[in-house]
Amino acid sequence: MQIYLARNNQQAGPYTLEQLNQMLASQQVLLTDLAWHEGMTEWKALGELTQGKLVYTPTGYVPPAHTPIQNPAISQMKVESKAPQQELASINIRALAKIIDLLLWLPAAAIPSFFLNADQVNELSSIQQKMQTADSSTQAMQLQHQLFTLIPVEAWQTMFAYIIIMLAIQAFFLAKSGQSIGKKLTRIKIVDAENGEKVNLTRIFLLRSIVFIILNMLFMPFITIADYLFALGKNRQTLHDKLAKTTVIKQ
Repeated sequence: MQIYLARNNQQAGPYTLEQLNQMLASQQVLLTDLAWHEGMTEWKALGELTQGKLVYTPTGYVPPAHTPIQNPAISQMKVESKAPQQELASINIRALAKIIDLLLWLPAAAIPSFFLNADQVNELSSIQQKMQTADSSTQAMQLQHQLFTLIPVEAWQTMFAYIIIMLAIQAFFLAKSGQSIGKKLTRIKIVDAENGEKVNLTRIFLLRSIVFIILNMLFMPFITIADYLFALGKNRQTLHDKLAKTTVIKQ
């Protein structure tokens, strides 16, 4: 069995199981280090594989009769390997995924039209045009109040229900696979920036999504511009990635 290790985005190996257990015992490798060997579909923390113990005993493994024991140090070795690597998603693909996710919110804006007759639709359109050319904030607020009162309560309730359902669907997919609907379609996903593992719902949904939706509503377009300027860095982490300590990789 050949086992590859990784720490701080640096790979080392391959090691035999006996070498790995020797390094675990001497604490040359840590339970937080990542490991991969044939038969695994993704990198996992050693502590997850060993269940917190300082020895790894994979199911069904039969050790060879004679295995030379060496004393390698992970900090001294860096080799190329065939172990799977996490490739960062490009800015273009991430932008496409974001556009797809934003398009999913458009039906909410169209819902009121299903509850208005032709005259009310025309009046709504007229109010919107006046809001765009309003001379003062007071006039804009008055027009906004007219718009809100024109839309029936049933329309607001339907819009609210649609928004809640969409948030629940996105939260479900993010918690399950680290992917929003847009990211699923573009085959990218969100992972922990440190160890490449799945991220919990608080970080992946509340910090990355809800907080930044609110910030964008308050400070559009400055937050959006600043957010993606950060993605031009080496690790391609946007501002909301840095807040949640995540990154986005190709699936």
